[in-house]
Amino acid sequence: QVQLEESGGGSVQAGGSLRLSCTVSTYTSRRYCLGWFRQAPGKDREEVAFIASDGALSYADSVKGRFTISKDNAMAPLDLQMNSLKPEDTAMYYCAAAMGTGAYITCDITRAGEKNFNIWGQGTQVTVSS
Repeated sequence: QVQLEESGGGSVQAGGSLRLSCTVSTYTSRRYCLGWFRQAPGKDREEVAFIASDGALSYADSVKGRFTISKDNAMAPLDLQMNSLKPEDTAMYYCAAAMGTGAYITCDITRAGEKNFNIWGQGTQVTVSS
């Protein structure tokens, strides 16, 4: 059983920074895909950034150059460093994983989406004010 838990959300002024973290209780496969998603009121959940078990990174165009997804080692949490935040970044942010037999996906944000992830955290709220 894998459990994810996000932390680090909060309220920040436009142009500010936040760092989100996601703890992963265990890994059930060597290969995996970890991702950050977000959902604003009235909108669909959207991909933010992915990191694969081999270290490959991919980002949504809307956050490229401002956000960085990272995982320092096998035991480290999944992080999302968010810089130059904009009001349109306001959303509930979710950590998600695709791992285990039958769950691995091509871990690229252009080739995978929320339906490909089988484990989800509860979310952490990010609010950016102007």
